[in-house]
Amino acid sequence: MGIPERTWRRWQAKARAGYPPKGPWPAPARAAHREVICTLAGEHPAWGHRKIWAMARHAGYRVSPSTVLRVLDDADLLLKADYQRERREQAKQRRAAFAAAPTGPNQVWQFDFSEYETATGGTWRVAGIADYWSKYEFGWHWSPTANQHDAIAAVELALTEAGRLLGDVSLLEHLTDPDTGEIVPITLVTDNGGPFRSFRFGALIAARPELRHVRTRVRSPGQNGVRERAFGSLKYERLYREHIDDALDLVRQGETFRV
Repeated sequence: MGIPERTWRRWQAKARAGYPPKGPWPAPARAAHREVICTLAGEHPAWGHRKIWAMARHAGYRVSPSTVLRVLDDADLLLKADYQRERREQAKQRRAAFAAAPTGPNQVWQFDFSEYETATGGTWRVAGIADYWSKYEFGWHWSPTANQHDAIAAVELALTEAGRLLGDVSLLEHLTDPDTGEIVPITLVTDNGGPFRSFRFGALIAARPELRHVRTRVRSPGQNGVRERAFGSLKYERLYREHIDDALDLVRQGETFRV
């Protein structure tokens, strides 16, 4: 039944004494907004209750975040997670990733999104991966969105570019220890954004023996500093100095700077 034993015993004693526990209490706020909240959650299955609440408020429904949370919990639409265990596991992986400083390329990659607003063409997002040791910029993926599909596209761009740079040797062969035959995967460092916690992104990493994924601590952009600094250089050294009208001009200026 999902209740503690002490609660069960207390309720049992009251029922036997002729005083059964009261409730369940009516929940008019949940009942009034259940349909719209469940509809929004069905349209955006990867969103948490705060985003669903913001969408409901934007649509004109006066509902609190806690009500949205309870409705989603009742409908079994919350993505449950053991946050403490996950954070400890992530911390262990971060320590292991930098137990020894990288001594060459293709050992640690850093990955993130950034955005830029053009003069007339709206706001665009760029997904980019930089090599921690060499500071090399792999191909950038430009898009109006920053979701799991964009993240996957950026990883595939980086893998293709890394293979091209190695020439006749494949990336998998390059990462294989010649003495033991063991594959030493590249540590891909990201923050804790939704695209990097998605099922599809995790499936991509699991399917590529060349990669292993490590997320930084929450609100710790310094742990992804090479990537953050490189985006800063792109904007301050090139994009902010040019008049960029649309996405085509933005991609052209960005690619010129990357090369």
